[in-house]
Amino acid sequence: MKANGYQTQVMDLYQFINSRLYFNRPDLEIKGENFNSTILFGLLTGLVQGKELIIGEPGLGKTTSAEFVGSLLYQYPLGMIWGSEVSGHPEQTEEKIIGRPDLGKLNQGQEDVVWSYFSQIPIKIVDEINRLPETKQSMILDGVDRGNWEYLNEMIINEEYCLFATANYQDGGTNTLIAPLVDRFDVMVESRYPGPNLSFLIGKSKGKDQILRHPKFEKELYRVLTSKMAYERKMAQAEEICNAFGEYLSKTIGVRPLRKEDREKIRSEIEAMEFDLDASAFTRMLLAELSFCDRYGQKRIVESCEEGCHYTGYLCHQIKNCASNRLPISIKLYAQGLAWLLGDSEIDIEHVKAVMPYALSHRIQWKDQVLSQKEKAKRDDPFQIYLAKEAVKIVAQRYREQGDHLKDALAIGSKIFQGEPLEPLEGDHPLYVEIRKDAIGRRN
Repeated sequence: MKANGYQTQVMDLYQFINSRLYFNRPDLEIKGENFNSTILFGLLTGLVQGKELIIGEPGLGKTTSAEFVGSLLYQYPLGMIWGSEVSGHPEQTEEKIIGRPDLGKLNQGQEDVVWSYFSQIPIKIVDEINRLPETKQSMILDGVDRGNWEYLNEMIINEEYCLFATANYQDGGTNTLIAPLVDRFDVMVESRYPGPNLSFLIGKSKGKDQILRHPKFEKELYRVLTSKMAYERKMAQAEEICNAFGEYLSKTIGVRPLRKEDREKIRSEIEAMEFDLDASAFTRMLLAELSFCDRYGQKRIVESCEEGCHYTGYLCHQIKNCASNRLPISIKLYAQGLAWLLGDSEIDIEHVKAVMPYALSHRIQWKDQVLSQKEKAKRDDPFQIYLAKEAVKIVAQRYREQGDHLKDALAIGSKIFQGEPLEPLEGDHPLYVEIRKDAIGRRN
């Protein structure tokens, strides 16, 4: 696929954020091109309607990076985004996150909901999500997963939305994120310290927030979102205001944000991207290592495999939990977006290798001996992302050695599944065992 106007437009947004709004070093190389992972995955999250967890030290641009990306991809002025953000703290309530009763109508015996800005607009940001107590994290599970928000007897459904959540590193005021919520995040990135020179420039660049502000359009959006009209009509009117703000930005900053029809066309192109044979086989190889257990049939967090297993050298022996079904969805979603952005015709193994560590890092629970062995290793990445990158490197090395045979085994397995009387190929990797299980299940 050749780069079209949309890909150039998105790359222009990347360059604008990188040069004018969010100063940081490139920390990710893909096919000879250097990117800052926070900006890149932020843009991909907005494009594919994903969910991203941004971790890091306080004051290093976690929330602001999401605000800049959301403003430019969805044409919402910053003031509106600020007013819609949810803050993580122990006293947070459902009424502030989702909606509250209309007190005037409640006094008349009528139930009517005043929806929060957070539940209505497509850019959803939860600041310091790990300060929400575990009991209150479940309040946003269904909303962030499906875009369905319920309060009293009413519901609104976001047809278009993405989620950014930020989390400081553990301190006295943070809580553990519950496993179901963690698994709903497609990727995790770190907003890193930019180095003393760029940090010095950040201190001198006052007023950059004002570039994406517009009090008039912000007031118009507040008026629409607090009105009593139907949610679908609100969104249509809000889109008209956002288009006007986008035209204003195009004239004042020289880059054009994305309209809703632009985002829809981009998503249709992204969704058409397919895995090539190597990307497909490599992804299945990794998934097999993250879910396989020779003794117990599959990984389960309540069961621990013993020493002496034939598969001790694979990732299944180093982790506690089983891969979620959301993991391959996240890998494909972001690999599709990355392949599209780079102008490639299909998803290849380099796209997959680039996104895998960020889709894996927050989902894997490593055994204690692995953590103790590697926690002092020299690295630039936070520990979780470093471990995920190392795991992907190990599996990639195995794929280089076994890739051709593995693709043959998958091809024969596909023919068996279609009813051909063939025998599965043998091999020394958990994926061969899984292919045989599928073949036996098909014959039975």
